[in-house]
Amino acid sequence: MTEVTVSARIPRGLEKEVEQLMREEHLEKSAALRKLLHLGLETYRLERALRGLGEGRFSLLKAAEEAHLNVWELLDEAARAHVAWVADDVLEDVPPRRRR
Repeated sequence: MTEVTVSARIPRGLEKEVEQLMREEHLEKSAALRKLLHLGLETYRLERALRGLGEGRFSLLKAAEEAHLNVWELLDEAARAHVAWVADDVLEDVPPRRRR
């Protein structure tokens, strides 16, 4: 993987939190920042995918691709976030689940 250098100014309070992460995880600053950036992008992609799914802009497959998840993982995330991805009129046509 080709790496590039990125420069950014951050608030001092955020720097303190990065330093705390560095101590807790025994990471150098660049590794700590990469980890936080990766986690932030994962969260952003998931939120964007769920929002698109809930608004009807993304199909289930497209939302899963946007979130970098498989369909089953996205369905789990949608359930956790209470995202309705099927129109109400479709749900009305589905018979209730029978208990065994």
